[in-house]
Amino acid sequence: MGFDDVITHLGEFGRYQKRIYFLICLPAISCAFHKLAGVFLLAKPEHRCLLPFENDTKTIEYELPTSLLNTSYPYDNLLGKYSQCEYFWNESTIHCSKWVYDKSKYKNSAVTEWDMVCSRSWLTATSDSLFMLGVLLGSIIFGQMSDKYGRKPIFFASLVIQLIFGILAGIAPEYITYTISRIIIGATTSGVFLVAYVIAMEMVGASHRLFAGVVCMMFFSVGFMLTAGFAYFITDWRQLQIALTLPGALFMCYYWFIPESARWLLSKGHKNKAKKLILKAAKENKVSLSDELLDNLLDDDTNKKEINENKDSVFDLFRYPNLRRKTLLIFFDWFVNSGTYYGLSWNTSNLGGNDLLNFVISGAVEIPAYTFLLFTLNRWGRRSILCGCMIFAGSMLLLTALVPEDQNWLIVLLAMLGKLAITSSYGTVYIFSAEQFPTVIRNVGLGASSMVARIGGILAPYFNLLGEIWKPFPMIIFGGMAFTGGLLSLLLPETLNKPMLETIEECENFGKRKEKLVHEIENAQNAQELSLLNNSKNNVNDNTKANGTLPIHSENNAKY
Repeated sequence: MGFDDVITHLGEFGRYQKRIYFLICLPAISCAFHKLAGVFLLAKPEHRCLLPFENDTKTIEYELPTSLLNTSYPYDNLLGKYSQCEYFWNESTIHCSKWVYDKSKYKNSAVTEWDMVCSRSWLTATSDSLFMLGVLLGSIIFGQMSDKYGRKPIFFASLVIQLIFGILAGIAPEYITYTISRIIIGATTSGVFLVAYVIAMEMVGASHRLFAGVVCMMFFSVGFMLTAGFAYFITDWRQLQIALTLPGALFMCYYWFIPESARWLLSKGHKNKAKKLILKAAKENKVSLSDELLDNLLDDDTNKKEINENKDSVFDLFRYPNLRRKTLLIFFDWFVNSGTYYGLSWNTSNLGGNDLLNFVISGAVEIPAYTFLLFTLNRWGRRSILCGCMIFAGSMLLLTALVPEDQNWLIVLLAMLGKLAITSSYGTVYIFSAEQFPTVIRNVGLGASSMVARIGGILAPYFNLLGEIWKPFPMIIFGGMAFTGGLLSLLLPETLNKPMLETIEECENFGKRKEKLVHEIENAQNAQELSLLNNSKNNVNDNTKANGTLPIHSENNAKY
């Protein structure tokens, strides 16, 4: 008897689960605000050097006559425009110390306020990179804490911290305070989104895990697109940061509506609390559960808890050979998916055309990407979709290097197809990973996977920065990683229609027994073939002796 069996009797996705699930998905929108806000908070508008004679001008316009541009700025043939970092003065080329920014798209941004352009452009990449470092730290800290202290308290602690530092980032007087605040915000997105995702996955039955996982991601995509809506109406970056933070305050009322995970309570031996939650859910779902059924469940899970009492740590991911192999493969998939996903999401302003429109399209393609998963994951399997989508994404991104620069629309199209495919694979890897790890270390496993994913996210801004050297460079890097990750995904065992793993022992044996069985079948087949060959040889020898002739050494006989 296990919790999945009780979910079957309770209702795999009854009224109780639907209500809690909808509420727990909404914070994903808020997390998307914070993760994608950097595109607009750190927007880099067109700029040029402030010319010396303009210091005495009261009103400085970005646009200059072509004749003045020709005599004032070097022309960069590689980038196809006038230099934004140097100007001519007294027959010498001078590096800029001040800049004039084009305000037609953005009233201001952190980049324009602190002049993070030219030789200081690495500061913008570093800010986004450190944000992802915060997400990484949050994956470690909040993942461990939620497995130890429970999903609910860590979820709300993360919300409070996110609100405080979200506002602080909006009033930060300089770059250091802003960046530190963003690091902490990044950490809290793990505490909010990752923990909420685990709560959602742990309270639904096996047949509804796909729907629960994918739709939760769609809420994130909605937040993605809504970020552009905020940026359209709020062009001041400080006001935008605060506006994106305040909706998180609405979720504080969840404290009275969101319960602890019953599955986690059982794994920690809190039988009575788990039983109350199960009975409450049964009442709302209008089903009856016998005490005998619940007692059998609780007794069984208590034994599992005692067996694994001292083993629920991140080190268990590497302690056992089969689990270690699967963990490393999952880690690489997360690294690739995160790096490629955020690299493409943060690079929309460099695709040409309308920045806001590109951003909305980049978010909009995620809806069909996740819808595709709803129709295919339960038919074709997690592993097939993960592999296929990553290989397709890699192929599309690699093809951008072959497109002429004057065919910008085709580059955008291929990039968006790659974004669509990598979104599908990213959604798959969440579900696939949650089903690969057992309950006692599931949040630790997802937290560690998310931690590795953030390394990809940390590197993504610097990969995009390489586009200033050669525009296709970032796409080649992302495409190559995605293609490789897709091939390696074939080494993971399929989890479609499998029960949720509860113990480390079950996880270690999962996929291992199948391989052992295949190996035994192959050995049996080889033994059978060898027996047939030996019988054939004996028959030949017998015939030879009977006829008094030597065997013929033909090509086929040589194989024996």
